[in-house]
Amino acid sequence: MRVAAQDALLAQGAAPDLYLVHTVKKGETWYSLGRAYGLSPKDIAARNNMQMENGLSLGKQITIPLNKGNFVQSKDAAASSGVRPVYHHVGDKETLYRISLRYGKVPLDNVREWNKFTGDGVQKDAMLIVGYVKGTSNSIVQTPPAPTSTPPAEPVTTASTPPPAPVTTPAAATPTPAATTPAVAATPAPAPENTAPVATTPAPVQEPVATTPAVVKQETPATVVESEKQSSSLGRTPVIPDGGFEQTYLQQTNNGRDITTEKGPGTWFRSNAIVGSGKYYALHNSAPRGTIVKVTNPLTGKSIYAKVLDAIPQLKANANLIIKLSDAAQEALGINEARFYCELRYDEK
Repeated sequence: MRVAAQDALLAQGAAPDLYLVHTVKKGETWYSLGRAYGLSPKDIAARNNMQMENGLSLGKQITIPLNKGNFVQSKDAAASSGVRPVYHHVGDKETLYRISLRYGKVPLDNVREWNKFTGDGVQKDAMLIVGYVKGTSNSIVQTPPAPTSTPPAEPVTTASTPPPAPVTTPAAATPTPAATTPAVAATPAPAPENTAPVATTPAPVQEPVATTPAVVKQETPATVVESEKQSSSLGRTPVIPDGGFEQTYLQQTNNGRDITTEKGPGTWFRSNAIVGSGKYYALHNSAPRGTIVKVTNPLTGKSIYAKVLDAIPQLKANANLIIKLSDAAQEALGINEARFYCELRYDEK
């Protein structure tokens, strides 16, 4: 089972008794919690005075300890893989020095480096990174894809049945399907020669003829889909039926009728999303994780559909932003500037 990541990881308590609070989602187990937060499931259960045999209740709040085993506060922690930032909500009259003492005397330079600022001043209600918790964040956010090994298996098996067709029908019409059949199955050319002496029975002459056109019909739409993917321009998710989030957006918004709209500035964050895949991602403060947001550039009229992964970090550089988009969407929206104006539509559940 996968563990649903929390909207923001807010540290609680004070060193040496630091912890996070996780609200149990559907399908989560002690083991998935352990993988998500880099801890032994037994340690989490013991911290909560619970028995692993009893399982987890939906909506229950679980205390996640932060210790030397899963809480990293080195200056280069942000560059490590498999970690997520842990935040501190700045209170009234709090200073950077007091925050440092609360989190185990973390070096002030480390806090400045993680949050990209200089000096000692911090603002009330700001969200400061005070360390990083271990855990496979990518596997937590994304759901496991459905197996894709079975669809290609069907063309291979169906392609193995038509070879008797060229042998049993000596008419001029059958050699044409024989040429296309090896192309669909991606098998070497000698395949028809091997089947020729085997399928010399005159009885099943009509059955292979009936199945041969079926293979040809399956080949035509398959190649059309491929050609659509290749000819589609970057970011036009409606042209990519299995690569974008448009269908999910339509389901979430009742075909565009139940929507919330926003207008304002946005900016980019680096991501490993593939340019032109139609799959783009976003950070947004009010839309729940998993929400599909339609982002439109009003200057060009171009739109993309982006999946919300998390909230926008409360940093000075992100002030007044309504969205942060993965940089793979720049060309799709026709935007070259680091900061841009956009329109958002989504279902705010």
